[in-house]
Amino acid sequence: MKEKTVAFHTLGCKLNFAETGTIARDFIERGYKIVDFSALADVYVVHTCTVTSVAEKKCRTAISQAVRRNPDAQVAVIGCYAQLRATDIQRIEGVKVVLDNQEKYRLAEIIDSNTEIITTYLPCHHPEAETSGISSPDSFHLSWSGDDRTRTFLKIQDGCNHFCSYCAIPFARGRSRSAAASEIVETIGAIFSGGMKEIVLTGVNIGDFGKPMGESLYDLLYLIEKQGFIGRIRISSIEPELLTDDIIDLVATSRVFLPHFHLPLQSGSDDVLKAMRRKYDTTLFAGRVEAIRRRMPAACIAADVIVGFPGETDEHFASAYRFIESLSISYLHVFSYSERPGTSAINIEGKVSPAIKQHRSKELHLLSENRLESFYNDNIGRQEEVLFESANQKGYMEGFTRNYLRVKTIFNEAFINHVVKVDLNARHQDGAFLFNTQL
Repeated sequence: MKEKTVAFHTLGCKLNFAETGTIARDFIERGYKIVDFSALADVYVVHTCTVTSVAEKKCRTAISQAVRRNPDAQVAVIGCYAQLRATDIQRIEGVKVVLDNQEKYRLAEIIDSNTEIITTYLPCHHPEAETSGISSPDSFHLSWSGDDRTRTFLKIQDGCNHFCSYCAIPFARGRSRSAAASEIVETIGAIFSGGMKEIVLTGVNIGDFGKPMGESLYDLLYLIEKQGFIGRIRISSIEPELLTDDIIDLVATSRVFLPHFHLPLQSGSDDVLKAMRRKYDTTLFAGRVEAIRRRMPAACIAADVIVGFPGETDEHFASAYRFIESLSISYLHVFSYSERPGTSAINIEGKVSPAIKQHRSKELHLLSENRLESFYNDNIGRQEEVLFESANQKGYMEGFTRNYLRVKTIFNEAFINHVVKVDLNARHQDGAFLFNTQL
């Protein structure tokens, strides 16, 4: 009997990768072999993203590639793009299955049922909507990725209650919900016991963790810390107003939680932040960065910024640039504003032209490059622990320090999934630190 094969292509956030891992394990349990997306497969799964129009275009490209690769395959489309644009996806010739964010965990079961075309779509367009079960607490699926030998993304929370004016994710993901802290701790123990050395806690809005159950993100982190796990845990993006002093203090004294923070700023202008319906101002954001630096001077602090939001004038951008320049951050993730259907920002006057968006993006990318170079230079002479990863990249392998500095060394299989103490001195031409010592 021919072995059944399935290939996955995941776009977007760490959350999608965590969920793909859980869905893939279900296929494996049903006798499927996972193959590369570029290979011939019986089933292709495209796990989609809808955060920008560019992300949606990448989704459509991946779907078309799968259909062309094997016209007889079952091509399944899941994720946030499938949640919000199911009808559009149905029109793509060759797509057999479209599942929303609630039903996608049944994908292997549905594929095995041999139904020709299945589309399950839960419309969730209104900010106050509680439709079709997607936002109910029992709709939370604890998930983690599993295709990396050193690091896994562990989903601890899903959904968001904030409804920022530019963001469609609450419509695609539903209301905030999460697993119980005790269940997450048990899962972390199992992941570390399986040989994984690093876990990234992820979600849509992890700072909102546990609220319906009377728990908090700090409660979870404290419970994890008490276990004495031998491993490394990173905390993914957390809203600045939800990053408490207690969390900062816990990370500062921890051996398991790493000094690496990702804070979504989105704009350095208070006027723009208000129009975005963000829940903080620049004073609060600056205070969070300063609090981290006081406790962890060498911490990595990344920030997200959106340029070209409707109504963002030259004066707004200049003010935002000065504010960002004043922050002690390590680098930026810069995004150009993209209109999302159903969001209130579409109705804000003062559209910014693509050329101006591109110019502002370039300015912030240059600032980010300078900050990243300074961050690396500030760490020269330090000794750090590096977890090396498995990929062989032109004879080199890479790993990351606790504070997320990239380190390269000549590929050595014995280094894979091992933590090595490295003196940070020499730099590779691509900017990474260079490690030459052998085991």
